[in-house]
Amino acid sequence: MRRLILEEPVTRAAPWSLRLAWFSLAVVAIALVLVRDPRAETDAALAVLGSGVGLAALAVLLALAAFVRIWREGARGLGIAVGGLLLAALVLAYPAYMTVRGAMLPPLTDVSTDIENPPAFSRSRAAWVARGWRLPRDSSPAARALQREAYPQIAPLTLDLGPDEAFALALKAAQNRKWQVVESYKPGGRVGNGRIEAVVRSRLLGLPYDVTVRLHPRADGTRIDVRSSTRFGDRDYGQNADHIRAYLDEIGNLALAMK
Repeated sequence: MRRLILEEPVTRAAPWSLRLAWFSLAVVAIALVLVRDPRAETDAALAVLGSGVGLAALAVLLALAAFVRIWREGARGLGIAVGGLLLAALVLAYPAYMTVRGAMLPPLTDVSTDIENPPAFSRSRAAWVARGWRLPRDSSPAARALQREAYPQIAPLTLDLGPDEAFALALKAAQNRKWQVVESYKPGGRVGNGRIEAVVRSRLLGLPYDVTVRLHPRADGTRIDVRSSTRFGDRDYGQNADHIRAYLDEIGNLALAMK
């Protein structure tokens, strides 16, 4: 008499989870290459990135569905489901971090050390080209109030240095921070203020942020104001404030090194 061999059921969700996780990783990698390529359309690259994140989220759901069937029916595929879950979690780690950070911060796209009179962005041809023919939009009074509440430490920096020395430090700090300096003018002339126009890119995604620096000579030294604006999206996830803080800290360190 032949013995019947009962095979354990195999969940289909587990291998699909792993496949989608690998595919999402490939899509995100392609998006990161595209978003850093100045010749590529940034909006399209961000759409590809969003697709990769969506695929990773779907892979997580399939892995969870596989776990449910494995628990209830004793189906095979636990190792594959765990692999899909871990790989998808790797893809989702940074987006999840930024989502949490964004939820904790106000929806700002523009941050300035001078809330009442923010530095104006240059309208020169070189600046227009560097910004992709965009002019950063001014924030509303309500947005400025949100900035004051969220970032009370974002304030002007006054150096007890002459305008030329302060300008040299400000330009050096921009170069040290790997900013793309578009144009720069020393303090003087009819207006009296100096200016540095630059583009800053985020570390991981390489997204551009537009920055302008204003240097105002005073009797007690030189006042430096910085304004950073998001080029894409409806919130900056704290990036603009981070750029300003890091830049002013760099200037302060250079000033201390001179003494």
